[in-house]
Amino acid sequence: MGLTKIQKQTIAQRLIRNGISIRAIAAEFRRNVSDITQPHHDDNFLLRWLRARSWDAEAAEKMLRQSMKWRQQWEVDGALKTWQPSETLLTYYPYGSTGVDKEDSPVVIVPFGGLDIVGMLHAVGRQDFIKMTIQVLEKYMQEAAERGVQKVSVIFDLEAFNLRQYAWRPAGEVIISLIQMYEANYPEILKTCYIINAPRVFAIAFNVIKRFLNEYTLGKMLIFKNDSKKWKKAILETIDPSNLPQHYGGNLTDPDGNPRCITRVNQGGKVPKHLYKRSFEQNPDSVTAKQYTTAVIKKGEKLLLDYIVADEGCFLKWEFRTESHDIRFGVTLKDADGNSTAVVPHKRVAAHQIDESGVVACQSPATYTVTFDNSYSLLRSKKLHYEILVTPPVEKMNILPQEDENIDEGVTSTAATTSVHNSV
Repeated sequence: MGLTKIQKQTIAQRLIRNGISIRAIAAEFRRNVSDITQPHHDDNFLLRWLRARSWDAEAAEKMLRQSMKWRQQWEVDGALKTWQPSETLLTYYPYGSTGVDKEDSPVVIVPFGGLDIVGMLHAVGRQDFIKMTIQVLEKYMQEAAERGVQKVSVIFDLEAFNLRQYAWRPAGEVIISLIQMYEANYPEILKTCYIINAPRVFAIAFNVIKRFLNEYTLGKMLIFKNDSKKWKKAILETIDPSNLPQHYGGNLTDPDGNPRCITRVNQGGKVPKHLYKRSFEQNPDSVTAKQYTTAVIKKGEKLLLDYIVADEGCFLKWEFRTESHDIRFGVTLKDADGNSTAVVPHKRVAAHQIDESGVVACQSPATYTVTFDNSYSLLRSKKLHYEILVTPPVEKMNILPQEDENIDEGVTSTAATTSVHNSV
């Protein structure tokens, strides 16, 4: 019988107490993951993953390998480096920095209360919102590395926080997804997080999100109500006034005297509705519309799309929307032995409110079946617009497309076998 996770962690911690050096543990860990690490991944980088898994080298290796696969899926070290966010994201995504703390760690200011998450998702979609967040995280990790430090400090401002917009399921889901993404791929980077101007309703939200935060992250959070004297005092203990906007207890202002330094810290704001993505009926000639295949799924029927994956390292990507009503969506795979597994559980999604998108790493050989299910609807047919892609293995991809191309060379739209099924 194998050891439990707690037993492994206890043994690892006992080894450290008994004189087994951290450097020796890191050296062994480096050998185990040498096939996926890069020259710039130093001991400090490896120690982050070991600490995140309480010195359980096996668990740390699994975590790191999963993170490297995630970086491939999102092209973090490739196309995302040169990806240009839309003007909407650049204008309304709230974040910025005016300096470093007293130990030279970057200080990130997030006026989270200014985030119009509903408007943002309607205007740019979930995929680009996540890409923007990854790009911001990577930016400050790079800045920290250039300064010879490993962590960042965060001022998370909840002034004007509105809990009601997170009652909209896509909004709540994307925030939870971002928290899970952060915990899985950026362990041990948080020095201190000052959560300030927390309204009473924030307690409701925090009770939900803290279930997705590990103990390390929770231990770095300091939460303050709307009492500027208290939170300014705490912030100034670690951050010099010369590196802070006047609004947060520092000396900095914009050239026009604005105490929030809005030229360096984006405040967010309400996304105008004219920036929302228009429906296909309103704008049938849009670029987005031209990328999609359109199908009408009759009441009581399903649309099944089969994709055969022959090579390891491929990814299945999808994006779709419906007009007026929701649809049930899911992905299953059938392996070479004929065994079926649910990759994305079938559930109803509000694709008429916001584009639905996602990506999964494929195993091979296998057949992936994408299902759009309207069998539960006895009264309405559903008009669906979709794009489904199977990317080639990462080493075969041309990550940077030519400017005059409409479709990335490295992404091919694979012909799918299509069938429509009546409900039984």
